[in-house]
Amino acid sequence: MTKPVKAIVPLNVSAKTPLKIALVEDQPSARETWIQLINTFDDLSCICTCKTGEEAVRVIPEVKPDVVLMDIFLPRMSGIEATARLKEVMPKARIIILTAMDDEELVFMALEAGADGYLLKRTKPADLRASLLEVISGGAPMTSEIARRVVESFWLKRKNRDESLHLSVREEQILLLLSKGYTNKTVSDRLEISADTVSHHLKRVFDKLHVSSRTEAVARYMASKSPTQGQTS
Repeated sequence: MTKPVKAIVPLNVSAKTPLKIALVEDQPSARETWIQLINTFDDLSCICTCKTGEEAVRVIPEVKPDVVLMDIFLPRMSGIEATARLKEVMPKARIIILTAMDDEELVFMALEAGADGYLLKRTKPADLRASLLEVISGGAPMTSEIARRVVESFWLKRKNRDESLHLSVREEQILLLLSKGYTNKTVSDRLEISADTVSHHLKRVFDKLHVSSRTEAVARYMASKSPTQGQTS
């Protein structure tokens, strides 16, 4: 009786490949601390370190890491600029910004540059690991303080927008017709009101929207409308 043949399993099947991390940090002590922290976890491996944004833009595309941890404050080229440049040549790269500050403006600048996450440097080791795994899965990890600031900023801007766009029905009718390219005279004819009344309404609209021209008023009004909100002719 012949013995059953055992299946040959490749050596790398059982061993899970660690997540490859590139670190961009200009401070030597901080850089060593982050390297040791990353390599503490069996499923993470720091394969590349860069001291400047320029070095990161030059080196990182060649090593092709899974995730880039990017310090935001770097000499000469900032982490935000380096992120934007890396995204140009590596659009699918996952980049998480690291910073000691939860500055609201910097958060949005980083996200606009293409950052996939934003963490404070005091993030706990376990939370850092979870964030690295999350961003690979398509998430956008943020320290809770950062996330709260983003939400607060969103609601504040929405509140200000809603207050400034508190237009009357007649004012909205006029702006809607102006957005179609109609003149004040045509608007007055269609709404069966005088041209002076149209001008009076427009002055109130200018004050409410903090603009000084018909073009600005129409642009501001159209930008405030939801893409799914239909318009009637």
